[in-house]
Amino acid sequence: MISYEPLWATMQEKGVTTYTLIYKHGFSSRTINNLKHNKGITVYTIEKLCEVLECTPNDIIAFTKE
Repeated sequence: MISYEPLWATMQEKGVTTYTLIYKHGFSSRTINNLKHNKGITVYTIEKLCEVLECTPNDIIAFTKE
């Protein structure tokens, strides 16, 4: 199972809010909702998050056993 828990910690560390992602960087509210509920997102979205947060996918995603 995919968890986006590392994303929230990275965002807090970098001082980036979901508001910033939506209104400054063009992420849709649906994408933010998918992240909050550990639902699927595209590789493009992961790439864009990494670009905005200046991090790697490991700072966004964690794989866990169900």
